[in-house]
Amino acid sequence: MSMPTDQFRVDGRAAIVTAASRGIGAECAATLAAAGADVLIAARDEDALASVAERVQEHGRRAVTVSGDLTDLDHLVSLVDRAVSAFGRLDVVVNNLGGALPRPFLDTKARHLESAFHMNVSTAFELTRAATPHLLESGHGSVVNITSAMGRLRDRGYSVYATVKGALAHLTRQLAADLAPRVRVNAVAPGSVETEALGSVLNDEMRATMISMTPMRRLGRPEDIALAVLYLASDASSYMTGKVLEVDGGIEAPNLPLGLPDL
Repeated sequence: MSMPTDQFRVDGRAAIVTAASRGIGAECAATLAAAGADVLIAARDEDALASVAERVQEHGRRAVTVSGDLTDLDHLVSLVDRAVSAFGRLDVVVNNLGGALPRPFLDTKARHLESAFHMNVSTAFELTRAATPHLLESGHGSVVNITSAMGRLRDRGYSVYATVKGALAHLTRQLAADLAPRVRVNAVAPGSVETEALGSVLNDEMRATMISMTPMRRLGRPEDIALAVLYLASDASSYMTGKVLEVDGGIEAPNLPLGLPDL
């Protein structure tokens, strides 16, 4: 008997997850595999990718690892051929590559903005464009972009990061219009997620401040984001496109102000 929860399954489908060697990307790959998908995982760190591939395979699914520079657009689009060659299809693309360091405005150059735009927006655009012919054939085509709560919030020091994440959120809406109704395009906007990368820059006082300023009184976990990605990748969200799902603990302002002074 079919159950409503079956709609969260992605059995027999194939996915690409970028920046998947650790943190949110790794958890997305493992969660999609647990729900039935084969996964191509891509990042720079070949050893870390091998560890994530083992997690995928523990769920009885196939994993393909591709190491390399994902900001190289030629390398990036080659992931599509690799996935289709290995799995015979492509149904899901998770654009997880991104990031940018905060800086005081007068220390921020145009090159910082342009580099971050390329990493966060151009890569998502180009991988989606390359994948679209296969997603159209899928019958279940879904693109999930990982943006950020900072794409709708503001604070000093985030002129680059917040701008490019806001651009990725609006690219999500635009691509949803272009690809409807056969391919859905949505995004997840995480708040502060306790990954290795965040943990490496937090001390106990900073962590306590972030928790106290988050309505849910904890930091996010990679699985919080991965479950949202699974929802958007699966038929459970079949009536959603062009939406940004905010998974941020309820914040309406940054939960770690940089404290930059007035100019």
